[in-house]
Amino acid sequence: MPESDATHRLLSADFLTQSYRVVGKMMIPSNGVIGMLNDKTTSFMEVMDAKLARIHMPTKLVGEYEIIDLVKTNLFAICMTNRKDTGPLALARGGYQSHVKYTIRVITQVYELEGSLEWTGRFDFATIMVEGTRDFIPLYNATLTAVLIPQLHIESPAILFNRRQVDLLALIPDKKQTSSTA
Repeated sequence: MPESDATHRLLSADFLTQSYRVVGKMMIPSNGVIGMLNDKTTSFMEVMDAKLARIHMPTKLVGEYEIIDLVKTNLFAICMTNRKDTGPLALARGGYQSHVKYTIRVITQVYELEGSLEWTGRFDFATIMVEGTRDFIPLYNATLTAVLIPQLHIESPAILFNRRQVDLLALIPDKKQTSSTA
């Protein structure tokens, strides 16, 4: 039996780039989506049964392909239907240490994401954005909304976001409440 049949499984997901939403399936290894995305030996990934829609027209299908290749560095986020698909907990969290859940907002040039970040130790922007070798970080019980097209709204148990695409990251509890006074 070939290695790909023995160690890989098929997974459906949404893949978001700057201009397109791709809905399709990918073969993931035993270390999950996070292991595949953070694998530095390849800079692209295959998506099968891919359906493409432009971000500014999210309900209009512009193409269907048996296989497309996506460049990992150009991906903003991957939305999955199951939290377990991110991969083993130690890999998703970056180690076996105890973790703290932080509710955060992530802003990129194209998308806003909100969800729960499970991180070891205290919340530190520089550590999250620079330390380690992984580019994709899991966000749980998350929502993704296109900045200029709010009708593009995805709720997902797990979203992997590309930290190289992040403009702003903030803790939700730190959000100041604005008062409306007349």
